[in-house]
Amino acid sequence: MAAARAPKGENAFRTISEAAEAVGAPQHVLRFWETKFSFLTPLKRAGGRRFYRPQDVVLLKAVKRLLHDEGLTIKGVQRLHKEQGLRRLAAYGDPDAAVSFVEDADTPDSATVAAPEMHDRLQQVLADLEAARSRLDAVLSR
Repeated sequence: MAAARAPKGENAFRTISEAAEAVGAPQHVLRFWETKFSFLTPLKRAGGRRFYRPQDVVLLKAVKRLLHDEGLTIKGVQRLHKEQGLRRLAAYGDPDAAVSFVEDADTPDSATVAAPEMHDRLQQVLADLEAARSRLDAVLSR
């Protein structure tokens, strides 16, 4: 008899079967959605095996809710993504904002996930770097 595995942490990557179970949709539907929505991009390892990050699962839940509960079409979800961005779309899959999406300044359409405490720390590091740059600019302008 195999030993039971400990449950995965909330930030752990999920296999397609685990993601499908979390979303409540069959695996083939998740694969289909990946072909229709450019923002669904799980990591793929050798052999094409998919691994879903926490933000991928949130986005899958959002797509399911929008298509099945809210009655949007695939084109409707695509339009929502284009007009309102990934962060707004993600809110449909994670209404409690347990996973934070940090917009990329260069590409406002993309986002990466960061734990809330990591987001705050990154904001502080950015502020420190900007202050250092200002001091350096002042020294160089003398």
